Parts: sequence; C-alpha cells; structure tokens
Amino acid sequence: MNVLRLSISEVSRALREGQLSPTELCRKCLNRIKRTRHLNAYITVTEESAMKQAQEAEVRLQNGTPRGPLDGIPFAVKDNFCTKDILTTCASKMLGGYVPPFSATVVQKLLDQGAVLLGKTNLDEFAMGAGSTDGAFGPVRNPWSEAEAYRQHRGPEAQTDWVITGGSSGGSAAAVASLSSYFALGSDTGGSTRNPGALCGLVALKPTYGLLSRHGLIPLVNSMDVPGIMTHSARDAATVLGILQGQDMLDATTIPSPPGQTDLPEDFDIKQITVGIPQEYHAPGLSSEVLHQWCRVAELFEEAGVQVRAVSLPHTQFSIVCYHVLCCCEVASNMARFDGLEYGHRSPVSLSTEAMYAATRHQGFNHVVRRRILSGNYFLLKQNYERYFVKAQQVRRLIADDFTKVFSSGVDVLLTPTTLSDAAPYQDFMREDNRTRSAEEDIFTQPANMAGLPAVTVPTALSSRGLPIGLQLIGRPMQDRKLLAVAHWMEQRLGFPRISFYGDEETSESHPRAEREGTMAGA
Repeated sequence: MNVLRLSISEVSRALREGQLSPTELCRKCLNRIKRTRHLNAYITVTEESAMKQAQEAEVRLQNGTPRGPLDGIPFAVKDNFCTKDILTTCASKMLGGYVPPFSATVVQKLLDQGAVLLGKTNLDEFAMGAGSTDGAFGPVRNPWSEAEAYRQHRGPEAQTDWVITGGSSGGSAAAVASLSSYFALGSDTGGSTRNPGALCGLVALKPTYGLLSRHGLIPLVNSMDVPGIMTHSARDAATVLGILQGQDMLDATTIPSPPGQTDLPEDFDIKQITVGIPQEYHAPGLSSEVLHQWCRVAELFEEAGVQVRAVSLPHTQFSIVCYHVLCCCEVASNMARFDGLEYGHRSPVSLSTEAMYAATRHQGFNHVVRRRILSGNYFLLKQNYERYFVKAQQVRRLIADDFTKVFSSGVDVLLTPTTLSDAAPYQDFMREDNRTRSAEEDIFTQPANMAGLPAVTVPTALSSRGLPIGLQLIGRPMQDRKLLAVAHWMEQRLGFPRISFYGDEETSESHPRAEREGTMAGA
C-alpha cells in the first residue's frame, strides 16, 4: 500500500484503525518534500511544528478522540495566507521577514480539526500571474514534467524542457500533484486555483464568493478573491469544503453555510441535471485536444440521459478586459498598505518620507506588481474614473446577469474548457509578458469570479504530450455540493490516470500503471 496515493477518507480510516500513525505519515510527506525540492513548490517547510502537530494527533487517535476526518492529515497552504508565527511572504521581497501574529480563518479551521501544516507554497508575487513564474523565489516546475508519459514523449530533452504549473497557486498544485501533501489551499481571483489544477491534473474548487472566509488572505482583488481547494478528487474537495465553509465574524462578506449534508450524495441521479455549453467559450487559440475533450465529455453526459444544450453568455467577450481594469484598480488600493512603515521591507533611504516610500516600493515590488499599481491608479484618476472603473463595474453586472439568465432557464451547470491547452514549456511561456499571458490563461476562468459563482476543474485526459487536460464546471450560487457531485460523476467515467514518476520507486504502486483506455486526448 502506497499511503501517499490514498484519498483523504482512505488515509483517515488507516489512521483511525491504527494501520498508520500520524507521525509516520507526516515523516513520509516531509521526506517527499525533500525529494521533490527541485520543483520549488514550497517557500517555507514547517518540519518541526508539523511533527509536533502529528504527535498531538497521534495521542488523540490513540485515545479514540479524533477531532474530525482531517485529524492527522498533512496539508499545505499558499504563501499569501497569514499563518501565526510562520513566515508569510506572498513570494515578494516586500514581505521579507514578515511573521503574522495570527492565522487566516481557513487555516485556523484546519488546524482546529487536527490537520498537519507542512508548509507554505510558492506563487506569483502577490498572486499576480498565471504561471507561478514571477515570484521572488523562482518558478515552480510542474510535477508532470517528470511523469513517465511526458518523459516518453520528450525523450532526453524532458530534463531541461520542463513545463509550468499554471498560476498563481502553482506551488499548492505542485505540492498535491507531487504527492507531498493530501490537499492544499490556494487563492482564486480570476482562476488561480483552477488554472494550475487543470495543468497539474487535480480537482480545484473555487467556492461561491463568501462561502469561505477571506480573513487572513492577503488581498489582491477583494470583490473576487476566494480561498480555493486543491485535491486529487471531488470527494476529497467536498470533505475540506465542509470544514471550511460558513460565516466568520471577522469577514463581513461571508454567508451562512447551505443547510444539509456536506458529503457528496451516494445516490446522485445525473439524469436530473441540465448541462449548458456556452457558445462564446469557443475562443481563439483553443487547442484541438482541449476541444476534443470538451466534445467528448458533452457526449458522455448525453449518453447518460443528461439534457445538454447550447447557451449564450453574450458579454463574455468583454469579460477579460473588464476583469483587467477592476483587478488593477483594486490592486492599486490594496498595495497602498505596503509602505515600509509597519511591516515588511523598508528602504534605508531617509531623505524624506516620500523618498523612503518610493524607494521601498520600487525595491519591494517586482515589475508586474508595479505595472498593475500604475495602471490601477491611472484608471482611478478623476478624469478616468467614469470611463474605466464605473464602466467596468457596469459591464461586470451584465456578465453576472448573463449567468443568472442561463441558470434561470433551467441549466444546472455549465461545461467549459479550463485552459486553452495543456501546460506550456517554461521557455515558451516566458517569451510573452505577464499581462498577455494572464489574459490568455484566465479567459475561461475569470467570468465565474466576476459573477461570484462556484466553479471546479476536473482532470479529463492526457494530451498527446502526456500532460493533463482539465474541463471546468460552473454552477449556481451556493450549489457547490451539487457541482462537486457532477464532478465526481465525471471522474468515475473518465478514469484519469494517476501520475507515474519516471524512475521513482517511492511513489510506485503494486499494480501496472499503463494509461487507462480512453484517457489520452486523441482516444
């Protein structure tokens, strides 16, 4: 039995039945982190505190008093969530040496359930990016670059021609995909969990806006930021969601949890679902392999007796531009707090307060962050405010109304691509600037953030290059559980292959890992 490949429910059962101890499990995960250090998934590894938490979980389990289904389960957190007494950097020089005096609500909820925090994961600086390539600690490598399927395709070049994880939660995605963590938290502002989830072969959930607390999540765009959940399966995502959801007195935007069970239903009838296919998501640049999978899964739904119909979201074409304007405006506001006075980096320049501000921000922020701050301040100038910010808010309302009309017509979920293609090689990805890359990578994901809707990406198949392709489901507000039930139905029928690392005995399985029938993109 390879415990690193078990689901959350399976490893929880093994811990409760004494087949495995939390300290043994934690040590296996920490060893896996060391073995995969070259992926650059983690910024900070909390080995000492993780082992202490595991030992405490072991005592509870031995006494028969576990705190819940996550007691003793290792997890990782994106490094833009505050963690008490643990370095929190947002992958930026600006927050060098910053150690928060408190933990984000979602992190504290997991710790209160007995989950074991392994460390903080890498990202694009202040979560501004779509590749996890623009942080102060270097780019994150996609674990599928080391999978047998990709190595067989690329041959000797695979060692240097590695592919990106997507972003900005690429470190969290790499941590889960490399089997060093059972689940991880990311943040999702325009697709930052779903994008790397799709490129790393994971289930990545962006919950309904307000269902999870943002308290302690260092903000990018307050009106769109949502803590995201990255796991190997929809059922695991539902388990974590059930613990994290609910109102928080420290976040006025949170909403009560929906009534009823949090676990996925065992008798879910897929025939009661209506699936919509948005015609506007046939975007320029969509690869033939992603299009093939989109059509294939739509056919699977139809064959199962599901009503599948084309729908229109007419304002989708304006969505990415609208998102860019609003994102820059809120970034300009949120980044104003980083002035070198109270925490983080401070320039030694002391000619004047203004000079210290300017030097601190120039030294602390990278060019991507500075560019968005400048753009946001330009959009918010008195003479530009109506033309850009107000107009973008009006268009955002139209985008949200499009979704409302479609769901009011009887559609339960929308099926769309998550990304234009599979993961790009790092060298190819870096040939374009951050703004262009983000516009391309967020094209399918950011509309759900604009409307505050739940969305999840589901791994569907491997491309001809041996890399994951994912599809996205978008649901009605507060229907996160139903969305995950549909995702679980897809998982059962798609049979996405588990990652098999080239020459790695540590994570090998006892049975053959040949690609499963029908899981290659051209099948």
